Amino acid sequence: MGVREQARWSRAYLGQGGPPLDLLTARFDRHVYAPHAHEEYTVGVTVGGLEVIAYRGGRIQSGPGSIVVLEPGEMHTGGPAAPEGYAYRALYAEPALLADGSRGGGLPHFREPVLDDPELARALRAAHTDLSRTPDPLEAESRLPWLLTALAHRHSTARAAAGTVSGAARIAHAVRDRLADELLTPPSLAALATDLGLSRYQLLRAFRTAMGIPPYAWLAQYRVARARGLLEAGLRPAEAAAAVGFADQAHLTRWFRRVVGVTPAAYRNSVQDRG
Repeated sequence: MGVREQARWSRAYLGQGGPPLDLLTARFDRHVYAPHAHEEYTVGVTVGGLEVIAYRGGRIQSGPGSIVVLEPGEMHTGGPAAPEGYAYRALYAEPALLADGSRGGGLPHFREPVLDDPELARALRAAHTDLSRTPDPLEAESRLPWLLTALAHRHSTARAAAGTVSGAARIAHAVRDRLADELLTPPSLAALATDLGLSRYQLLRAFRTAMGIPPYAWLAQYRVARARGLLEAGLRPAEAAAAVGFADQAHLTRWFRRVVGVTPAAYRNSVQDRG
């Protein structure tokens, strides 16, 4: 019996008011795409089964854990290579996102469209899953350009510069303070980078170097800390989530459990029990 075919689109925005980036979650056992091309880079991770793609005059196959990169303007098709079909996650990235941080700003070229990089594949799949569920703009802008630059750096012929950014601590503290001050509607990293005279890639590198985590993770933890105080004061989880800038109660719960180890409701109840 074949798997149920499905294709689900979602959209993430790279920062408040920033450009969109489309995400596709798909599973097919019969469907074959007609020949077509995209204006963006197609970056996919195969998560099950086996796919065959007609590309650059040949046929390539992708299995679980493989990264597939199809360049803008390149005609291709895709379909199942085995009776059980295949499943994949894909994102469609503007060329500038992969060129950010590259020497000379040249567009990356990928000689090999199917890549074996388990660490990066896991990170891309995790980001895709999280952002399809909760498309937080700052999280999208913190995670996706970083991963796409890593993809270009590791596997393309226009490798991204890997040098450190001077004054990383000063840059990170300036970004941290702006995010804390504008908790409900944080500025985009692109806007912060422009204010600091940096590229977005340089800002991300400086922040990660100084703080050990990307900006969205720092802000989420700061929001959790603020939410704890509100829960202790008697607010309900949904009210606390809105007050500190989480998209909804589910988003607060996901981060609260990561940081505190329990749900916001369980934390609120335990605090009240102690009172």
